[in-house]
Amino acid sequence: MPLRLLKYALSKEYKETRFFRENVTPKKSYDAVIIGGGGHGLAAAYYLAKDHGMTNIAVLEKGYLGGGNTGRNTTIVRSNYLTPEGVNFYDASVKIYEGLSEELDINLFYSTRGHFTLAHTESAMRTMRWRAEVNKHVGVDSYVVGPDEISKACPQLDISCSGHAPILGALYHGPGSVARHDAVAWGYARGADRLGVDIFQSTEVTGIDIKGGKVQGVQTSRGYISTPRVLSAVAGFTPRICKMAGIDTPIVIHPLQACVTEPMKPWLDSILVSGSLHVYVSQSSRGELVMGSSLDPYEVHSTRSSLDFVEGLTSHMLDMFPFLSNVKIVRQWGGMADMTPDFSPIMGKTPVEGFYLDAGWGTWGFKATPISGKTMAATIANDMAPDLIKPFRLSRFEEYELTGEKGAASVGH
Repeated sequence: MPLRLLKYALSKEYKETRFFRENVTPKKSYDAVIIGGGGHGLAAAYYLAKDHGMTNIAVLEKGYLGGGNTGRNTTIVRSNYLTPEGVNFYDASVKIYEGLSEELDINLFYSTRGHFTLAHTESAMRTMRWRAEVNKHVGVDSYVVGPDEISKACPQLDISCSGHAPILGALYHGPGSVARHDAVAWGYARGADRLGVDIFQSTEVTGIDIKGGKVQGVQTSRGYISTPRVLSAVAGFTPRICKMAGIDTPIVIHPLQACVTEPMKPWLDSILVSGSLHVYVSQSSRGELVMGSSLDPYEVHSTRSSLDFVEGLTSHMLDMFPFLSNVKIVRQWGGMADMTPDFSPIMGKTPVEGFYLDAGWGTWGFKATPISGKTMAATIANDMAPDLIKPFRLSRFEEYELTGEKGAASVGH
């Protein structure tokens, strides 16, 4: 049997279809250029082609597809946010995710687990009740549970947290899920490619040509491209791209780190988050525990990881799960989180005509991939932001109309 498989694999008669078309050289002009080949940029390209018939589009990625924050997150999808604007936005994303594997014809390993945000203090419990009421008001499945219900869902959890921070309750969010981050990026990329979008890796944008307040084109490592529309979807590189366009944003970049353990037999069905202990954890389809913490408390434009992070995280993990003391950490990594003052994204038009921004995603960008792509595609096609993302406009900082999500976005990725 192995020999027969080898003969089949090497046979020219049964060539494997390429995942993408082979695009070698960008054209001289496009109707739109998307900077950033992560989930958001690729999703925007896909929906521009699918929903709006715009196929003369180039996606430019200076590295490889999904190599930025799309491939450096912990794959959690949820919509149990604090503000009505945030809850509605992320709920729309969850609804798209639920049918996305079928739409993109790729297995995203989308798995609904249920999401517990643990509360260790009375003030945290008040916040959980607040979030639950906001969620219920807009039709999202979230409610407060007590220690007994948490123990029933996860009997391995030490409710006392080794006596350091006993768990008083939690916000339970039924739709909380996980998905394969690389599959999301590649699924959107293949979908866009099949609709005629040109995708170029190892292609860096080095300048944005603006005349009379309007976008004229972009300068790249492969030459000049003329275009009237540019979307920046580059996560931690947003300040650099915005500087090319002469736009100031309140974004600052902080590292966000995560790690995985060696594979184990499945035992953790739910997603657990503790804001007090700065821990969030789920178990992957391969049996690894995927774990993360809060942002590093300093501004660094780097994807390096540190011993300090993994020591602090594992200490709190052992408070929750003492039996994991002999389990090995096999890999850790870092990403660059572009943080805004109100812990909400920046989406839509900018003062430069034809320059659009999809940024400020901090620690919550992966879960928003489908709806950000869909709404930014509509913004570019119509030169007008849909109502769903108007609260996230760049001008809100000048207008003092912030969307304060810190209470629901700072740890529960």
